[in-house]
Formats: sequence, C-alpha cells, structure tokens
Amino acid sequence: MIVSWNWLKEYVALPMTVEQLTDRLTLSGLNLEGFLPVGDDVAIDVEVTSNRPDCLGHLGIAREVSVLWERALKIPAAKPQAMGSEVSQITSVTVECPDLCPRYTARVIRGVKIGPSPKWLADRLRTLGIGVINNVVDISNYVMLECGQPLHTFDFAKLAGKKIIVRRARAGEKFEAINHQVYELAADTCVIADAERAVALAGVMGGADTEVSETTTDLLIEAAAFAQLSVRNTTRHFNLHSPSSYRFERVLDPEGVDWASRRCAELILELAGGQLAAGVIDVGQALPPRNQVKLRFKQIERILGIRIVDERVRNILTALGCEETHACGECVKVVPPSWRADLSREIDLVEEVARIHGYDEIPEDAGVKMVASTRTAEDRVLDQVRDSMVAQGFDEAMTLSAVDKEWVATFQPWSSAEPLTTGTPVLRRANSLRQSLLPSLLAARRTNETLSNSDIELFEIANVYLPTTAGLPDQRRMLGITSGHSFLELKGVIEVLAATVAPGTELSARADDAPFFESGQGAELKLGGKLLGYLGVVSQAAREQFELRSDTIVAEIDLGLLVSAAVLVRRAKELSPYPPVARDLNLVVDEKVRWADVEHIVRWGCGELLERLTFQEEYRSTEKLGPGKKSMLFSIQLRSKTGTLTNEEADKIRETVVKSLGIELGGQLRA
Repeated sequence: MIVSWNWLKEYVALPMTVEQLTDRLTLSGLNLEGFLPVGDDVAIDVEVTSNRPDCLGHLGIAREVSVLWERALKIPAAKPQAMGSEVSQITSVTVECPDLCPRYTARVIRGVKIGPSPKWLADRLRTLGIGVINNVVDISNYVMLECGQPLHTFDFAKLAGKKIIVRRARAGEKFEAINHQVYELAADTCVIADAERAVALAGVMGGADTEVSETTTDLLIEAAAFAQLSVRNTTRHFNLHSPSSYRFERVLDPEGVDWASRRCAELILELAGGQLAAGVIDVGQALPPRNQVKLRFKQIERILGIRIVDERVRNILTALGCEETHACGECVKVVPPSWRADLSREIDLVEEVARIHGYDEIPEDAGVKMVASTRTAEDRVLDQVRDSMVAQGFDEAMTLSAVDKEWVATFQPWSSAEPLTTGTPVLRRANSLRQSLLPSLLAARRTNETLSNSDIELFEIANVYLPTTAGLPDQRRMLGITSGHSFLELKGVIEVLAATVAPGTELSARADDAPFFESGQGAELKLGGKLLGYLGVVSQAAREQFELRSDTIVAEIDLGLLVSAAVLVRRAKELSPYPPVARDLNLVVDEKVRWADVEHIVRWGCGELLERLTFQEEYRSTEKLGPGKKSMLFSIQLRSKTGTLTNEEADKIRETVVKSLGIELGGQLRA
C-alpha cells in the first residue's frame, strides 16, 4: 500500500518526521518497504498483511497513526446533497446470486460534465503511481485509495434497460473489459449485467461498453460487497488482477460500502457537477452482528510478561474503535469495529494492546510462563517414519498436489473415480488433484535421471484427494517411495518401518496384478489384516510414460493405518539367555508359488519360537528340478525363552514346517 504524506495529513496531524512515522508503523505491524519524494510530497510504501485490509486505504493508515500518537482523527462526513427524483424510479438492481454478491448499492447522478481532474486530485493519484484519466474515474479511484472500498462508475445511458442485474455468467458468454481484451466467461463467473449483456466482471474490472468517456452525462455509482473466493477465482482464471480485486479478495468493512458510495457522489457533485437522485438502491443481506470479545487483564501479563495498567488497556481498545460493553477489575468486554474482522478472540485483543503499547516496551528478560504444547500422535509417528526412511538411505521429496489428469489414471489404487480438478492449472496441464503420490515421485525420479544422479532413493509424505459423494474430498496422508534397488530390498525397508512404528503387528504381502506393476511383481500390503498399501516393480509401459531409463520399484502406504497401529510408549522386553538354533531349507515348488505363501506357512508352523526368517535365493533348472519347478533357499532361526532348544526339538519343528509346505503348496525338500 503506497501512502501519500500530504494526503495523510488531511485526516490526522503528523507531528513527526517521515522516518519516525515509518519506524513506529513498522513496530506496530505495518512494515516499511521504502519511501520516495514525489514533487512536494512523499510516497510511503508499507506492507499490509492479509488480515489488515482496513489499512488498504489512507483512512486506515491515519487511524493507526491517530492511535499510536494519540491524535484526533478527521473523517469526511460524506453527505452529498440529493436534488433529483427518487433513484428507484430511474433504475433497478436485481441480485440473482446473493452467495456471490451479498450486497449491492447504486446511486445515480445526472448532468455531470466530464473533464480533467483538479491539480490536487491528479497530484495525489500520481504520487501513488495511479494514472490520471478524467474527473469521474479519478474520483472513484481516489475514494478507493481513501477508504479501501472499491467502486465503479457506469455510463448510465449505455446500460440497456437502465437496470443492473448481478448474475452468474452464461457459459460461453463474451465480455470486453476496459483493457479492450475480449474474454470468454465461465459459467460460475459473477458478472454485473444490464438487460442484454455483461458490463463488468464483479469486483475485478469494468466493461468497455459502459465505461465513462467524454460524452458521458449520466452516471450509476456501484458500491458493493462480493464473495472473496469468487473474485479470487475470476482473477486467477483470466489472469486479470486490479487494485479492486486485490481488495475484494480480502474481508472488507461491510459498513463501509454506503460511506464510500456517498463519498464518491459527494466528490463528483463537487468536481463534475450534476444532480444526485434521492436515496440509494441497497439490495442484499442484513449486516452480520458483531460479536462481543472478552479480555481478562491477567492474560496480558501472563502472555506478554509485563503489567499494563487496566485503564491503559481500555483506552487502547476504544481508540482502535472497539465499543466497550463491560469493564470491571477482572476484565473488559468490547465489540470490535466493523473494519476489524480479524478481532474475534481474546488473544487478538492481547496482540492489539501489545503492538499499540509498544513491543519495545517489553523487556527482553520479561518472565513469560511457557508450557510445552502436546504433540499429536500423528506428529510423533510422522517423525518416526521420517527418521526410519532417512536412516535407510532415502531423501525426502516435496511435490505438487495438482498433476496432469493422465498421471492420475496411471495408478488409482484407492479410488477409481474421476479426479477433482482446479479451475486454473498450477502448472501447465496440472489441474487434477492427485489420488496417489507415485506419479509425482516418478516425475521427480525422471528429473534426477536427466541430471545423472546415480542414487535416487526418494520418499514423500503428503495428502491424496479422493472424490466423495459428499462434496469434500477424502484426504488421506500417504507415504510414497521410489527406489532403484530390488523388490525384496524395498519390501525389507517397509518391514523395518512397520517394525519401528508398530512393533508386534503382523505385516503381510500377497500378489497384486495391478497394470501399473510388472506382471507377477506387484504386492498388496496388509498390517494387522488391514490394507496398508501397495508395493511393486513399475511396468515397462509406465516407465515409458514417465520416460524412465532404469528399473524402478515403488510403494505407497496409508499412514492413517500406520498411525492407528503405532506403539508410542515403548517397553523393553527381556532377551532370552538361551542360544539360538538355525536350520536351512531348500524347498522345491511349482513356479507359480510365491515367497509370501511360503513365509506365511513357515511363520505359522514355527510359532513363537521363530526369531528370524531369512530368504536367500531362488534357483531354476529344468534339468535338475524338472519343468515348471524352482527351488527356494531360506533359513529359520529358533530360540526359546524358557530353555535351550535341543537338536531333536529343532528338527521336529523343521519337519512340521516341511510337512505343512507339502500339504499346502506341494513343496518338497530338494534331494
């Protein structure tokens, strides 16, 4: 927000230098970006945070100065003199989309004379870097920069039917803006229309057909409130930003709409002449009630570490525009002013007291009682996940949530529904909310390959967005992994992760033939019998789609299940003092038998005595094993907690396992 020093003096006395003013404003939250002499004036550029739209006008900055220096604030009365007939007899306003336009006001002035603006007005606009056009257009810009409420003036004679209709645009409807660019409107765009066509993009820009020109004699003054999200969507869709849209995207003062309209009419009558029609057309919802906020005096000392006199606290709040409704020795209750929508909680009032009293008045050694916040179970588990993945040699990646729609279709394990889309792509063609992290990670892998990075081990923790019939998406936090090592190595990584976060909960895998995986090289993972995620070797087709050069193994895990199964309080278990006994098995099975099936039977057969099960290798030879056969070499390590296992006991367990493998899978020990 650029502020004119001379303009600011119209509302509040400035008994300080520019440097003193900017230093104090910076300490109160309006950071200085810089200042520059412009003629006999000074342009001061201050940073206005998104929660302070009241400071997007000179009156808002003047209000801050008046409170900080305890000076009187002078606000123009804005009382234009009406002389014409009732405005309701001249025009009408219909709002067909109150959700996009909660309030619309209109005033009409007839017989104006368009001409150049007076020097004082032109100089103030030039100081702020605003182009000077004509007296009427300049006045609407002036009032916006004065109070922060955008306005628009229409050439009333060019409005078909002499009426205003606020509606949603018709699909494919064309609109020519005052920048003389023609736009094809989307069906959800809020427009200001007359009886025939759209004449303005609501809150963004007026139309060329009804702009004020040298031939204009009659005006319709628009002052309105528009839904922030609607304005933001319009500006992003058309990449069309303006000082008006910048303000409408924030929460403006609902009670400032009519003041801005009256102020604009007052200045037009003064500088362009004409007759103002009596009254105003005001269509829309009733102003929302302003809620009372309570501030306990003890909270100030508890949070700031210093004692501020109760009377000083009350004076600060009333100077800021708050209406005091109750005061006692314990607390004060106030109703914040309409222009401060950001004051809704007790802590907001504490912050206001602190910044006006002065942060520099708080000693560095002020004692503030600190209480450590409680970390959620999810936060603690995510830290464990990150620690485990980094310890196993992976780097964390961060990718965009919006992707190309074709990417979504490559891997949809959690939902087969059409993806949710955004109105404006984040990047080229990236307009679909992802339903899996894996396509994004594969794109990151491709980038690393093009840069000749040899070790590309990546993981990402982020949300996926699954469409639902309820409207809002089902957001699930996932862990995506991509690796250049083998299937079994990545499976081992996940086993370590599960054992770290949820020790004692069984992790199992069974074959899954998703098209995204190479045939026979994909698996569905379950934790405690519930679906945890998927693991597999990326198929040749998917590698070609993402232009990957080498084999890639991926996995995606539902962290919600991992969080629910997590063991956050660890207990030490006594180690067995007895020695282990190991046995090797070389099992011949059919080619179709998978290791997961063998693993399940072995674990069941050994029971609690199984300490470790290690897969070693597979071997195939038609000559030695026969057609359609393979051998699996693995070892089991047994240990008892109650005594030393004898060889006979170990052999008996081994025989039980071999017998079960023979019955269930047709396996036999290799001779």
